[in-house]
Amino acid sequence: MALRPALTLLAALAAAPVLAQPARDSLTIGITQYPATFHPNIEAMAAKSYIGGFTRRPLTARDPDWALACLGCETVPTLENGLAIREQTPDGRPGIRVTWRLREGWRWADGQPVTAEDLLFAWQAGRDFSTGFGGAEFYRQAYEAIVTDPRSITLRFDRVTFDFASAGDFVPLPAHLERPIWQADPRAYRTRTLYETQTTNPGLWNGPYRVTAVTPGSGVTLERNPHWAGQAPAFRRIAIRTVENTAALEAQLLAGQIDMVAGELGLPLDQVSALERRMPTRFRYAYKPGLIYEHLDLLLDLPQLSDVRVRQALIMATDRAQITARLFEGRQSVAHTSVNPLDGMHDDNVRQWPFDLARARALLDEAGWRLPSPPGDGIRRNAAGERLSFDLMTTAGNRSREQVQQVLQGMWRQAGIEARIRNEPPRVFFSETLPRRRYGGAAMFAWISSPENVPRTSLHSEEIPTAERNWSGQNTTGFRNAEMDALLEAIPVELDRDRRRALWHRLQAIYAEQLPAIPLWFRSDAHVWPLWLDGIRPTGHLNASSNWVEEWRIR
Repeated sequence: MALRPALTLLAALAAAPVLAQPARDSLTIGITQYPATFHPNIEAMAAKSYIGGFTRRPLTARDPDWALACLGCETVPTLENGLAIREQTPDGRPGIRVTWRLREGWRWADGQPVTAEDLLFAWQAGRDFSTGFGGAEFYRQAYEAIVTDPRSITLRFDRVTFDFASAGDFVPLPAHLERPIWQADPRAYRTRTLYETQTTNPGLWNGPYRVTAVTPGSGVTLERNPHWAGQAPAFRRIAIRTVENTAALEAQLLAGQIDMVAGELGLPLDQVSALERRMPTRFRYAYKPGLIYEHLDLLLDLPQLSDVRVRQALIMATDRAQITARLFEGRQSVAHTSVNPLDGMHDDNVRQWPFDLARARALLDEAGWRLPSPPGDGIRRNAAGERLSFDLMTTAGNRSREQVQQVLQGMWRQAGIEARIRNEPPRVFFSETLPRRRYGGAAMFAWISSPENVPRTSLHSEEIPTAERNWSGQNTTGFRNAEMDALLEAIPVELDRDRRRALWHRLQAIYAEQLPAIPLWFRSDAHVWPLWLDGIRPTGHLNASSNWVEEWRIR
């Protein structure tokens, strides 16, 4: 098998002596993805978010304790401190104006100050559908942006939401560099942005580090931002290497070619558990349960998957408890909805689909997918003779996911369903195949969210990616449900927590019944650090640990 040479190397390295550690001013980190783009607002990938934690700062983020904190601003806006003020919109509806004041001394790495003009440009570009930004609903709700001074921006929203203080993906974009490119052709901006064409331009980065070298598909090199006014980071240089094959990534770790593996997108939990058993004292290990939802997006436009009975049969033909027990030592809890039990809005009584192969077969019969007579290859067909067959895709090189694929393929075949495994490198899978809805059936990946993160972009019918929207939106399944749309619009504006929880419970009930995606499990991230590194705090949510790189220290 293809993995055998890598596994042989792992065994040899396990027996090798540990070399003395030299004095350090650099750190090499291994991850399993390479960003499809470095632009903060175009496409969503964990690799981009992780690298962005070193190189740029959002206005606000959830910290490792899950509390909303200012990173690029001075103070979290509240009604009490006057940075948020209720008001009426011009058409007489309840609205709110929210002001964020930027931290003093914040500069791009070319020395230019980060100003409210950079946020104003981000708002202008985000409101234009042709730009293709994700999370466009935020920009549409903010009907006016007001710059009162170089360090203050106020957005006026056409509704009052429970999370009005969170800026989310509303981050500064360097207007002095990017605005002329966007104004020339908004629709072509996603390919002409300097984040794509001049990634090492220092004016793109405003975090503790800036990107100084890029090897497409292989990694990036970061060096200190000379104009960073915050706490100085410990390392002069950080190299981030992309190794998409997880066996090869482990081999490089053991060979000392990389110092650590980022838990956010590194080695699967089962692989790290095995490594810890073999060499418990060579590295530091941490397992962080979090809001990481592993699932199968289903392409609902396909006739094979458009019938809810087929989707229900799929989940009942999947023994998820057995998979988590055997592959993940029971450390990853089975998911019954997209909302994690760690989130206060989870419904403990949501419908649960047990493993029931007999019931799965009966549902497929009801849906008109029957075994041929004689059985032949054992794959069901409909009245037109079409096979119950579709693609099963994930990120190539992820050993854990590839193992799950093999198990799913075998389980589903017992029900008469054929899954054709077809994988792609993460940068292709996440930038082309998923956004353009070309995955041919089922796509296995994870959504990473923050506490009480309303999933509008992945479930609302207006968020289905289309060419007309320049492929913005993340509802790649094509799910359309009027009640779900109404809930996604009602939850953000319900300020009473108990009433909001009731709406969340109804959302989960619809999700569990209609199954636009097959819930698998909630993932725990497995971090592997060198013994000499301190200060990393895994978050277990959307904002990666790299956002607090200033706290990392050499022991």
